[in-house]
Amino acid sequence: MAGADEFMKYRSPLVSRYASKEMAYNFSDRKKFTTWRKLWIYLAKAEKALGLPITDTQVLEMEKHAEDIDFTMAAEEERKLRHDVMAHVHTFAHCCPTAAPIIHLGATSCYVGDNTDLIMLRDGFDILLPKLARVIDRLANFAEKYADLPTLGFTHYQPAQLTTVGKRACLWLQDLTMDMRNLQRARDDLRFRGVKGTTGTQASFLQLFQGDHDKVEELDRMVTDMAGFKKAYLVTGQTYSRKVDVDCLSSLASLGATVHKICTDIRLLANLKEIEEPFEKEQIGSSAMPYKRNPMRAERCCSLARHLVALMADPLQTASVQWLERTLDDSANRRISLPESFLTADIILSTLQNVTEGLVVYPKVIERHIRHELPFMATENIIMAMVKAGGNRQDCHEKIRVLSQEAAAVVKQEGGDNDLLARVQADPYFAPILGQLDDLLDPKTFIGRAPQQVTRFLSEEVRPTLEPYKAKMDVKIELEL
Repeated sequence: MAGADEFMKYRSPLVSRYASKEMAYNFSDRKKFTTWRKLWIYLAKAEKALGLPITDTQVLEMEKHAEDIDFTMAAEEERKLRHDVMAHVHTFAHCCPTAAPIIHLGATSCYVGDNTDLIMLRDGFDILLPKLARVIDRLANFAEKYADLPTLGFTHYQPAQLTTVGKRACLWLQDLTMDMRNLQRARDDLRFRGVKGTTGTQASFLQLFQGDHDKVEELDRMVTDMAGFKKAYLVTGQTYSRKVDVDCLSSLASLGATVHKICTDIRLLANLKEIEEPFEKEQIGSSAMPYKRNPMRAERCCSLARHLVALMADPLQTASVQWLERTLDDSANRRISLPESFLTADIILSTLQNVTEGLVVYPKVIERHIRHELPFMATENIIMAMVKAGGNRQDCHEKIRVLSQEAAAVVKQEGGDNDLLARVQADPYFAPILGQLDDLLDPKTFIGRAPQQVTRFLSEEVRPTLEPYKAKMDVKIELEL
């Protein structure tokens, strides 16, 4: 019956439908409250080592019960106390009666709250970075494979000079490698709040250690080290600066913008039938139109990426309205915006990996589109060839102009194919270069240095970025929905 009750209340689709188990766990109550207990243990150990009257028995008792949380009791305590930290202090003390007097000694709520948030942010980045690396790796392989396959370029979503399928993928890769750098920097810039007291002055700990400043500093260093951080913030109010959240979520919002652009491009190309995302054997594209192959994964990425970008407003506003040493109007907002940003980023990276592992290219369709537009693009080449054959540039330009407009009228007004090439072949004026037309219209002569750019970019900028993640590259994503 309890399981059925779950369907009687709202469940976030970020967790119920999409998120990976590791990211869902990272922001779970289990992870949060076991981390609180670990932080109380770190504090007790460090205080004991620095001379406070804490016994081995008390520490061992706390360690023995670090994982067995009575969530029902904690909820009952919070209903009575209206204070989540003290509710868990009482719950922990209930199963650690010997250690009860020294749990949370000298600390404020933000000792466990903020430090746990920083641990979750750090661990969240550690989940995202290998996933981003795998997306980059799959897309780099794709770019390499199609480095020299000509395709129509588009500016203003109008046909423009040719590029290659691989070169276009490198434009996506360039943004993703910037995101990799941004996420890594945000992760590496994280510090620990540490042991700072109620308003950040460490006054309670200075009193505990009878005015010994060196011991207070050593306490801060020891706890920071036990939590796996190299540095702590030297100054805080009651909380660490909420600008830290801005830095973290801005890197994720920027990733969201990148993914939205990539997946929008894939959707546009799917409409042209040049590229498609993977499509399962039994997948249904439309309930009404059975022939359809909708780019639903790319659409999902765009949908969630918009949410990820929109979440950026929360930490900006929160940081701006924190009064003096802190106000509590950050709390409820951060309970939503921090987990949702990481969960959303996790989902779009998993989905994008699935897409990039199975992108389908249709060279014949691409070739047909090129043939449709290339005669117009080749007019300058035809003019140059005629001049080399002894023709007059202005006369040739006028001939090409007239024939181009006639061919354009067939395309636009009659719905026919581009017949410019046939018109050129039928005009005696162009007889001197008819034998050169195939070479003049070879798509590979219109792609410039695109293949060489792909090779250099992958070698110098993309592959080195992936080196730290080589051991984590073989993970394949299977989407449940």
